[in-house]
Amino acid sequence: MTRLERITRDPEICHGKPVVRGLRYPVETLLELLASGMSNEEILADYPDLERDDLLAAIEWGALTSSMHRAVPLDVA
Repeated sequence: MTRLERITRDPEICHGKPVVRGLRYPVETLLELLASGMSNEEILADYPDLERDDLLAAIEWGALTSSMHRAVPLDVA
């Protein structure tokens, strides 16, 4: 099951970055919050207009787009 329909792009919203449901929450920001150690519950409490499926869509988007770029750990660069 995909949730990617929740990810949208509009040049008028956040400079065309992928966002959740046309809201001004860039996928990149949600992934950074998750990577910083915030739990889904903490993020949803801080941003009540987001839904659990929005976070799962952001993770799915990140997983799919990560294969498009080569990541190098900072200690190797």
